[in-house]
Amino acid sequence: MAKAHISATNTTDKTIRAIDRKRERERRFILNKAKENAVEFSSRLTQRLIDREIIETNSANEMREVFTKQLQSIATMEDFDIQMKVAPVRTLVQDPNILSLYLTQYVIEDLINNPAIEDIFGEDIDVYRAVDSIFKVLRPQ
Repeated sequence: MAKAHISATNTTDKTIRAIDRKRERERRFILNKAKENAVEFSSRLTQRLIDREIIETNSANEMREVFTKQLQSIATMEDFDIQMKVAPVRTLVQDPNILSLYLTQYVIEDLINNPAIEDIFGEDIDVYRAVDSIFKVLRPQ
């Protein structure tokens, strides 16, 4: 029976694959929990963005509906579409929450076109921190 040759490269590849599997499980867990609790999270997110004066809106209810729709649809989106959406803000923080990145980019890029939005204030990192303050509870420790 031949002896298995274990090289540094093989060990490195196994480690990288293990990290990738862990991140993928975390991503699926976060997106599914957000979908299951979309109404609650959208209410909290809308209130947080208004309280921190990130968004100025004339209809908080419409903002809740918009965020609920986003949270329910993101769990079924293709990974490529999510990655394309978060690409501009991917380097914003060192260990980002994928859902927080996605919603940050959504607020910055798409929400401004909503008729209920009067204005959006703050830098990208301010928006991310406000969004992540709601969704950090979903990250497994």
